[in-house]
Amino acid sequence: MHNFDYYYIGLINLLSGLIFAFDKQAAIKGRRRIPERTLHLFEMIGGVFANLFLMYTLHHKNRKFSYWVWTWLIMIGWVTIIITLFRDHYFIQNL
Repeated sequence: MHNFDYYYIGLINLLSGLIFAFDKQAAIKGRRRIPERTLHLFEMIGGVFANLFLMYTLHHKNRKFSYWVWTWLIMIGWVTIIITLFRDHYFIQNL
C-alpha cells in the first residue's frame, strides 16, 4: 500500500467515527439521527474500522442485529481486500 492509501484509510475512519459518535449523541439527546444507510456507506468506503471499534466502546448499535450483521460483513470484506492486496504485493516482490 502507498502512503496515500494509509492517509485515506486514516482520514475516512476519522470522519466515519465522528459521524458515528454524532449519531450516538443525537440518540441520547433525542435529536435527528444519521440514517443507517449513511453509516454503512461510510463503512463501505473504509470507515468500518472506526465504526466497529466505537460500536462497542460507545455501546451504540451493538445490540441492533440488522446493523451489527451488515457492519461485520463489511469488515470481513475489507479484511479480505487488505489480505489480498498484501498477499499479491508480497508475491510480486518475491518473484
